[in-house]
Amino acid sequence: MPSPRMPGMDHEYYEYSPIAARRPLRWPDGARLALCVIVDLEYFELKPPDTAFTLDRRYLTPRVRPFPDITRASHREYGNRVGIFGIMKLLDRYGMRATAAMDATIAAEYPFLVRECQKRDWEIIGHGVTGNRMITSRMSEEEERQHIAASVQAIEGATGQKPLGWLGLEYGESTRTPNLLAEQGIRYVCDWGNDEQPYPMNVKTGAMYSLPVTADLDDHTELGLRHTTIMDYATRAKEAFDTLYREGSQSGRMLVLHLHPWMIGQPFRLKYLDQILDHFSRWRGVWKATGRDIIDWYSQNHQK
Repeated sequence: MPSPRMPGMDHEYYEYSPIAARRPLRWPDGARLALCVIVDLEYFELKPPDTAFTLDRRYLTPRVRPFPDITRASHREYGNRVGIFGIMKLLDRYGMRATAAMDATIAAEYPFLVRECQKRDWEIIGHGVTGNRMITSRMSEEEERQHIAASVQAIEGATGQKPLGWLGLEYGESTRTPNLLAEQGIRYVCDWGNDEQPYPMNVKTGAMYSLPVTADLDDHTELGLRHTTIMDYATRAKEAFDTLYREGSQSGRMLVLHLHPWMIGQPFRLKYLDQILDHFSRWRGVWKATGRDIIDWYSQNHQK
């Protein structure tokens, strides 16, 4: 049976809500813009299970190497060994607490990274099992349920707290994902890049909200796949901020910047991330928040 046609997308997770028809959103202390930085911490397997699915994200002309693809795997590992610490230094400089999207393997096997996040009071949210295993509708419902549970349990085991947010690997979901996330106590999901404000989602149990990533500023998408230069990327990030800040004078807006340490953490790119964060920090009325901060405030204040 095809899905019923309705305004927006063909599902029942939320209703179509044009931003021009909403009542104004007011952030804490009258801020115009909520700024959230999400940093991925991912383990890239040399040989994932045969049933695993991931996107072939090679750059320029695809170069498929025979097993083991050391070049590709070690490029990703650079983020966990080096790149993340350059990002942390910059965020520390500008007084920003990030939201770390951490997979189960990093949570279980990289306690040093977990401690560094906790030391900075970063929020840690679910991000699947490894950087090679994407949620898709190829999974059965029970396989997907176990995948989500493994991620939640690993983070709880490493930090003592269940994650309240979720960012799927490659933004991957099945048609069941929001309901299965809600079963595990997840309160917000970042995969739906369709808005500049949070919004409630309809799930079978509990409460669920969308915290949309600003998809066209994903560093992996822009720098790796679209071949945007780092100079142009920095300009786009600042121009996006300026527009959202201006629009936020009427109704609060949100910029969720999604970063990958093996990409933006490269030494020739950190200079431009510094420029971006400096630009963001020069303006009054910018609320530097974690995903949980935003969803907690939104659910407690805007929906009343």
